[in-house]
Formats: sequence, C-alpha cells, structure tokens
Amino acid sequence: MARTRFGLIFAVALWLVAPNSSAVIVPPLSQPSWSELSAEQKRVLSPLAGEWDQLDGFRRKKWLGIAQRYQALSPDEQTRIQRRMTTWAKLTPEERKRARDQYKSMQKAPPEKKEAVKLKWQEYKDLPEGEKARLEAEAASKPAARPAPSKSTVAPVVPAVSGNPPVSMPATNR
Repeated sequence: MARTRFGLIFAVALWLVAPNSSAVIVPPLSQPSWSELSAEQKRVLSPLAGEWDQLDGFRRKKWLGIAQRYQALSPDEQTRIQRRMTTWAKLTPEERKRARDQYKSMQKAPPEKKEAVKLKWQEYKDLPEGEKARLEAEAASKPAARPAPSKSTVAPVVPAVSGNPPVSMPATNR
C-alpha cells in the first residue's frame, strides 16, 4: 500500500516538474565518426566509408556490432558480409527503405509463406547464369512497383430506381 502511494506521488511529482513534455527526451546515441574508428573497423566497414558520418547513431551501432563479430566468422561468411555491405552501400535511400520494409513483412509472414519464398529462391539459385541474366533484364524492363490494389476491386451495383436496370459504378478507393 505504501509502495503504491509512493509510486503515485512520484508520478505526480514528475508530471508537475515537466508538465509540457509529452515524451521522455533520450539523448542521441553517440557513435564514433569514421576518423575515430580503429584500423580493423575501417577495414571491415570500408564499403560504408563514404557515408559513415551521415549514418544515424543506431545504424552505426549496428554496423559496429557486425565489425566486432567479423573475425569470428568463417572466410565464406566474411566474403558474404563484404559483398552484402557493398551492395547495401550502392542502394539509394528509397531502395534501402523498400528492402527494410520487405524484410519486416517477411518476418511477420506465416511459416508457409516463408518456406515458399525459400523454395523459390533455391529454384532461382539453381538456374543457369544465362537464365538468371534474362530474368534480371526482364525485371529491369518492367515498370517500378505498382501501388497496392484498391480494397474494392469489384464494382458496386447501384439498385434500380423507377424500373431502370441496375447501374454498375466504377470501383473507388475507400
């Protein structure tokens, strides 16, 4: 009882001290600039050198964690990380956002869908290089991703008035 009362008094006191603040102010994560990195960190993170100082603190922290684990990885894994980092560095901010969104949606996907994607990816990896190149060229020639289809793809029917036949109205985004 006393503990609850103390908690309530403490909460009111905090509210009185900062009545205009609606959120807790958290200082930004201060992470080292490129010039402050060690030689080993610079070597591992070299694909990101050009943009390192523009990265947000939490992104720098993520990459520093990868650099810290780098030596424990097998040579194949190190090569894969370097390749992915180079590819990531070449993406535009819009492409990165799309990749993050796609990753998040896959994390929320049901296991069956994840398995289907894995199978499709394996099928693609097993294709001959010529077929892969053809598919990539085909994908590049297609227009950019279209907006999501509207919720209503079926045109609503307006009931007949005064003996006229029903009129089909065009579907609209609701």
